[in-house]
Amino acid sequence: MTLKNQIILLSFIVLFLSLIGSVALNFILFNAANSYYRQVNDTRLDPLGLDVYPSAENSPKQTSDRPTVVFFGDSRAASWPVPAQIDRFEFINRGIGAQTTAQVIQRYDRHVAPLNPDILVVQVGVNDLKTIPLFPKRKDEIIDRCKANIQTIIAEARQQNATIIISTIFPLGKLPVERQFFWSEEVDLAIKEVNEFIEGLAASDVLIFPTQPILAGDRAVVKDEYQFDFLHVNETGYEALNQQLVPLLQTIELEGKVEN
Repeated sequence: MTLKNQIILLSFIVLFLSLIGSVALNFILFNAANSYYRQVNDTRLDPLGLDVYPSAENSPKQTSDRPTVVFFGDSRAASWPVPAQIDRFEFINRGIGAQTTAQVIQRYDRHVAPLNPDILVVQVGVNDLKTIPLFPKRKDEIIDRCKANIQTIIAEARQQNATIIISTIFPLGKLPVERQFFWSEEVDLAIKEVNEFIEGLAASDVLIFPTQPILAGDRAVVKDEYQFDFLHVNETGYEALNQQLVPLLQTIELEGKVEN
């Protein structure tokens, strides 16, 4: 094959690979857009997700005398599995994907209060802060509201004499191509700021559950073996979280006070 023909062949290969790459990227972007479109319209039908779980009248009754632990928050809470290493508690999940702290608060009375939780495990915040690149001028407002809403969740749980375990906002995974156009380092900084705020809420009835050391260690992003996607961890990641959560739960007395 002559040099000219080799160059032509190489050009065709490069063109073909570029075309395949373009099609793949458009497919990814289309699926992401379709997912967001469905999510937005689903939210319009039930803005707070009140129909996701039973109402107060239909809430499940406790099946034992064990203390009740309720996971509450966004998709990260919704995906949190029951720890396999402990049977001292009855676990109930009331997480809903894609919810902001404002949405989570407004369904407390419907989804959590009827359960009379002894312990409330809260994971919220990332859905507030990920909007900062879309509304950069509202960054401070978004962060402040996120903090205030977390405090309100604590206040609601305190009225029921529950012990609150506040999980810091999970670290992020590797930034995928489809999010690069709608992301900013400001989100990472905001997560750090809110996590520092959460750590400052520690009290006798508010226990802080740091997730960065567990899921990322010294890394800036979630460890590869724990990442499901950019915002979520996989089953192995939750197993690692539960290995640390169980000892924390075991320090809590039935009355909701931490042992010295």
